[in-house]
Amino acid sequence: MSGSQFGLFGTDPWWLVILKAVAIFGLLVLITLFTIWWERRVVSRMQNRIGPNRVGPQGLLQSLMDGFKLAFKEEIIPKSAHVAVYWIAPVISATAAFLAFAVIPFGPTVSIFGVETPLQLTDFPVSVLYVLAIASIGVYGLVLAGWSSGSTYPLLGGLRSTAQVISYEIAMGLSFVAVFLFAGSMSTSEIITKQEPIWFAVILLPSFLIYVTSMVGETNRAPFDLPEAEGELVGGFHTEYSSLKFAMFFLAEYINMVTVSALATTLFLGGWLAPWPLSLWESANTGWWPVLWWIIKVQLFIFMFIWLRATLPRLRYDQFMKFGWKVLIPASLLWIFIVGAARVFRNDVSVTNEQLLIIGAVIIVVLLVGSWLLQIRSNKKQARIDAELEFRATEPFDPMAGGHPVPPMPGQRFEYTPRRVMAASAAVQAGTAIGAGARESDLPNESAEQETDHA
Repeated sequence: MSGSQFGLFGTDPWWLVILKAVAIFGLLVLITLFTIWWERRVVSRMQNRIGPNRVGPQGLLQSLMDGFKLAFKEEIIPKSAHVAVYWIAPVISATAAFLAFAVIPFGPTVSIFGVETPLQLTDFPVSVLYVLAIASIGVYGLVLAGWSSGSTYPLLGGLRSTAQVISYEIAMGLSFVAVFLFAGSMSTSEIITKQEPIWFAVILLPSFLIYVTSMVGETNRAPFDLPEAEGELVGGFHTEYSSLKFAMFFLAEYINMVTVSALATTLFLGGWLAPWPLSLWESANTGWWPVLWWIIKVQLFIFMFIWLRATLPRLRYDQFMKFGWKVLIPASLLWIFIVGAARVFRNDVSVTNEQLLIIGAVIIVVLLVGSWLLQIRSNKKQARIDAELEFRATEPFDPMAGGHPVPPMPGQRFEYTPRRVMAASAAVQAGTAIGAGARESDLPNESAEQETDHA
């Protein structure tokens, strides 16, 4: 088992700390440029297109040229924008994206210019909570960008991002609890050492699935990209941004993808530990080889992001929020209860295998009964909805009943009338009205007849 590296942090010379920080910054920029190119190539292949293939070998320099293009484009600032907040919002998003990587381990202890140091900038007892806190700060950039633009649609995108982060960070944080129970620590380097010989993604599979789902919602990626839904909000919170400020938001989004992928690798896939059967090789987890295993694992998660974007359509906002609050969070709480009870029985209570089987059977029965009751409740609710739709279908629908045109409710039918038919009907009605008026004018005047009779 790899030894703990926790005691090695805080002893590096100042020049090595600066070197590590610069190396992490450069690595994130390179991974971002590669990810953008890879996403365009993979999506184009899935959609039977070519993708970037002109700038550089196989189009590898296309992302770099796009970055230069954005940096030198004309910048347009709306007249109604709050200039100070408008400028600081993209800085907050990009800075928070880089800061989260301070506690991510890249590899074991190595020698750099004769100094033994772990391949990690720093670590402390609550490193995972630090990542959650930095992710929460990053959303301020989105909210402030939407508000400071002085426009309606960016404001709606910023408000959506707030609700989205609140919803999915709760599920994300709850998915970490089972990892903390098994690892006995919140330090990222300690959690990695606890995953030998078996990764937490295997023994804590529900936590892993909940986290993977939450991290897609956390990064505003399809099918959960509601804060920047171009079909409803033009471009979302960054609609009024251009040039370098837009590029900073773009950079922050892709670095956040790398961050959540690296955190998933650290907490559930053994971090820089070599996968089986490479782990049977004696030198697999020593030297600089673990950096390669770490990069491969992170790129697998990024490929999952790309695959989802090319495959799944965007959810409706109500479906998205319902899934977060009514599915992910209750499932996380139930799984924490099960893991906590299992740890108590394993460590503090002497239970035989037969008793464990009985307890497991009881839990399964309770879950089956609960799912059966929920299904009955869902069927009753669906029956009420069907009855209401049938009732609405029997009622005549008048879109102008309230004085303003309204769309039909579910179950109601709107009979579309072409404009030509409407125009012809209006002409007929107008002609009828004119004819009726003419006939009335041809009738003898009652007062005139009376005067004639009197005379």
